[in-house]
Amino acid sequence: MGLFTSINIAASGMSVERLRTEVISDNIANATTTRTQDGGKFKRSTVILQSISDKPQWKNPYVPESVDGGVGKGVRVLRINKDESEGRFVYDPTHPDAILSGEHAGYVEYPNVNVVNEMVDLISASRAYEANSTVIQGAKEMFQKALEIGR
Repeated sequence: MGLFTSINIAASGMSVERLRTEVISDNIANATTTRTQDGGKFKRSTVILQSISDKPQWKNPYVPESVDGGVGKGVRVLRINKDESEGRFVYDPTHPDAILSGEHAGYVEYPNVNVVNEMVDLISASRAYEANSTVIQGAKEMFQKALEIGR
């Protein structure tokens, strides 16, 4: 492991958490959007993450080999998924986006965004961002102490 490995790993985490925050904020902002440019209601987005790893450089003797992924190199965004699940239906036949015929006639389908769940995810992303920031700060302090020892 190099000198700046911990900073690089934490920086990748901060980058991912910033993107998660943006996606969650977009979900919350569009929680009542019934018509998008693509047509139809807004669909909730989720960020799918993947670890960045090479061949393990160090093996943990206490973890079985089938479970141990070795030393990681950080995290990256694999993709952003659109949640295709059904939204909530509210009866409002005067709404311009009300369904005209069929089983849900007179209902408006709102996005599948639960603001409470989104706020919990937002707090989680914020705390993870802070944790990665703390790792970087700790690494900086260790570097400073190492330089002081050398004086």
